[in-house]
Amino acid sequence: MNKKVITRILLALAAYGVFVVLVLFFYDDSPDKMRWEDREAYNRQFIAKLKIEHFTFEQALEQLGSPDITEARKVADDSFQVMFYRTQHVKSDGITTQDECTFLLFINGVLKEIGLGDNYPKDWKIINNHQTQKTTSATID
Repeated sequence: MNKKVITRILLALAAYGVFVVLVLFFYDDSPDKMRWEDREAYNRQFIAKLKIEHFTFEQALEQLGSPDITEARKVADDSFQVMFYRTQHVKSDGITTQDECTFLLFINGVLKEIGLGDNYPKDWKIINNHQTQKTTSATID
């Protein structure tokens, strides 16, 4: 009797171990497949850990998934890409708006700025801010 019980326990543990290994190797837990509440929490936690100048546009797409809102513009030799990821629920209307998002500004594929979506300057004034910084820092007397 004891041998039967021990055998069944070992079989159950082995089956559980196989299940865990299969989940770890084959379950794709991407942000695109999460429920909206889980995705907001994931986005908030992930964005809080980002470092300016050390995160790229490609990494954002890979690790955060598709943005909820995006804008892009090329000015002179610089390409500006702004990605909005939903990080806070405001109103249950089925539409994601900028005030529910955090924006990531990429210039030439490198993260340059992070901010709340409702603080994002209208009419692309953000480009003027970064071009002014570029010209003032590039001048040497």
